[in-house]
Amino acid sequence: MTTGTVINETKTVRTTGPKIKTALPGPNAKRVLEGDEKYVSPSYTRSYPMVAKSGCGIVVTDVDGNEFFDFSAGIAVTSTGHCHPDVVAAIQKQAGELIHMSGTDFYYESMVELGRRLSKIAPMTGPHRIYYGNSGAEAIECALKLARYHTKRQNVIAFFGAFHGRTMGALSLTASKPQQRRRFAPLVPGVTHVRYPDVYRGCVGGAQEADNFALGCARFIEEKLFKTTLPPEEVAAIFVEPVQGEGGYVIAPKIFMQELRRICDRHGIMLVVDEVQSGVGRTGKWWAVEHTGVEPDMVCIAKGIASGMPLGITMTRAEVMDWVPGSHASTFGGNPVCIAAALATLDVIEKEHLLENSTSVGNHMLQRMADWPKKFKLVGDVRGRGLMIGVEIVKDKVTKEYGNAERDRIVEAAFERGVLFLGCGPSTIRICPPLVVTKEQADVAVDVLEECIKQVGA
Repeated sequence: MTTGTVINETKTVRTTGPKIKTALPGPNAKRVLEGDEKYVSPSYTRSYPMVAKSGCGIVVTDVDGNEFFDFSAGIAVTSTGHCHPDVVAAIQKQAGELIHMSGTDFYYESMVELGRRLSKIAPMTGPHRIYYGNSGAEAIECALKLARYHTKRQNVIAFFGAFHGRTMGALSLTASKPQQRRRFAPLVPGVTHVRYPDVYRGCVGGAQEADNFALGCARFIEEKLFKTTLPPEEVAAIFVEPVQGEGGYVIAPKIFMQELRRICDRHGIMLVVDEVQSGVGRTGKWWAVEHTGVEPDMVCIAKGIASGMPLGITMTRAEVMDWVPGSHASTFGGNPVCIAAALATLDVIEKEHLLENSTSVGNHMLQRMADWPKKFKLVGDVRGRGLMIGVEIVKDKVTKEYGNAERDRIVEAAFERGVLFLGCGPSTIRICPPLVVTKEQADVAVDVLEECIKQVGA
């Protein structure tokens, strides 16, 4: 398969798809892998030997000239596609004017402008205040510290399956995989984890049972924790992902989020939504929490906000961000080049109607895969919103035993065919292409994924 248009003397033939020229990894990739083995931290989690060199749209080219369809978007980061010309131009222009002065000690006009733009699309009523950092983990660290500062309380609640980052505060909230926490204790104290409503694994009935299960997960906090081990007046915040990312692309039911909001309101607790992976249009709305009708007190943002440049943001209701100078800061947070990329990203999403495209293409993919749980013995569930889709791989549909190894083999087989997927959770394939993806490109990826599921399940 190739990408682009092939022209000859008699006709023009449109061909769309990846283009694999060498065995994988190719000779140049092997050279890089050898150097990586020698010099780079072994803590990184690589799924297959993809050595990227350049990118355009959803296509990534490796160091041997092989062209891949990127349905990982650099872990849900390149929201406007790789090297969108408007984003590149904004980065180049800003880099030629001013790269750094530090927004912690000086002022940038662009910090104010991005704050204004974000306030217009915030998922809670304003006014708002914005903190700038460099990553999702830093956005979480900010929210954790601010929740304690604002409420004068010390405890927080998070959920099993959550991934909030790897810095010590964020890691204390993370409960996705034991390896992420192994040998790093003691972590930040005062964190209690409770069950997230993974409806696929939590119930076997219809919609009413699913709602009852989700409601029970939320009510456990008030009906059990607050009556036994955790005084509610000492809880600063509840941290929740409206769609769990690393946990397996699991969607929080609307009734669950609404119950969390009720509990927070009743007890004076901050509701913090982690939109690091699910935000900036990935689910078809600016923020995944908007699907639930719930207004949070804080929103943590990163990944897709700057289409590949490092930027983390904590956005709160203005009265919540009441700390004084010196309470928290970041030397590089709000770097003018990164903010220029973020402003261009917001412009592109609006100009090219990428929220609508996310919904349209995402629904198209979900419809194509809707019968897979019945069609394939390895597929237990297909779920998602917009361009945040998970295909759960199981060994046994009755017991719902995780198909960890099978999932990994499917992802590797897709790589060999030129489509980049990643895993998440114990056994889920995540599908999160750039928001610019077309239905035609999505069909190629779904076809490849179907082939690989058949191959591994044979």
